Amino acid sequence: MPPSPAKAAFKARVHHWAAKLEVEVVRLAVRPMRSKWASCSSNGHLNFNSELLDYRPAVWDYVIVHELLHLKVPNHGKLWKSLMRAHLGDYEGVRGELKPGAPPCSKMPPVEK
Repeated sequence: MPPSPAKAAFKARVHHWAAKLEVEVVRLAVRPMRSKWASCSSNGHLNFNSELLDYRPAVWDYVIVHELLHLKVPNHGKLWKSLMRAHLGDYEGVRGELKPGAPPCSKMPPVEK
């Protein structure tokens, strides 16, 4: 069965950002996750919570860039924050859309698209 249009669009966005950030995605999965919005390994394996598909693209970008930058910077220090701002501007505001209750909380009201 082919992926849903939202899942296909999300994966395309991951590849777009990976090219822009000059990082390699070895494996990409969008699947249900209980306790995280996303995860990545140092060898380029990325997992994204399928609940993200219910959010607007700016939220996708926040989570995608957050994970992809960890392939370059493994922590949330000054360099990582600087790169987040350089690529996304006010990422803190978008991050707030994933709260309260994040990581995933299906009772959270939907974000207007």
